[in-house]
Amino acid sequence: MDLLRAGPVLPVIVIQDAGLAVDLAAALVAGGIRVLEVTLRTPAALAAIRQIRDRVPGALVGAGTVLTPQDWQRAQDAGALFGISPGLTPALLAATRQSRLPFVPGVATASEAMAALDAGFTAMKLFPAEAVGGRALLKSLHGPLPQLQFCPTGGINLGNAASYLALPNVACVGGSWLAPEAALAARDWNAITTLAREAVALRPAA
Repeated sequence: MDLLRAGPVLPVIVIQDAGLAVDLAAALVAGGIRVLEVTLRTPAALAAIRQIRDRVPGALVGAGTVLTPQDWQRAQDAGALFGISPGLTPALLAATRQSRLPFVPGVATASEAMAALDAGFTAMKLFPAEAVGGRALLKSLHGPLPQLQFCPTGGINLGNAASYLALPNVACVGGSWLAPEAALAARDWNAITTLAREAVALRPAA
């Protein structure tokens, strides 16, 4: 829960070239975004996690798109400090219980949220957020399940993030807009730092 609440936006990073990982992470940290999710969707992901963990002070890097126990083990071996999945299978649940690192399972329905709660999770990823009901679903879940906190991901952007963050059961939102492909290709680290600062400013006043 502390990881999710460390910043209003958890950047969902899809990185094709591990050689860009350190500069990208440093740019995000400079803008105030410290918790970083590198998705395991590319061959470069594990090397990127290792480089960020070893070379970017202040960054808290984890692995996203963790689908199997093997994914989770490889992510931990690479230095990931936490894991995030779009769902939760019995095999993956068993693997998370063998680790002391934080893990955030994905849910899309009330039944899935209840199953994850029964397994001991109170922090969850709502995915794909916009497609499954977004803010309306989260508002509905808060009544019967007020103990749960969510990181909605999928369809979240700068335009709608603040309205999600205003909900009492949203700890943060996940989004890919903080590391756009064009900025990565151009190595425009200043632009990424600016996006990170804009994201930090989304947090509603207490």
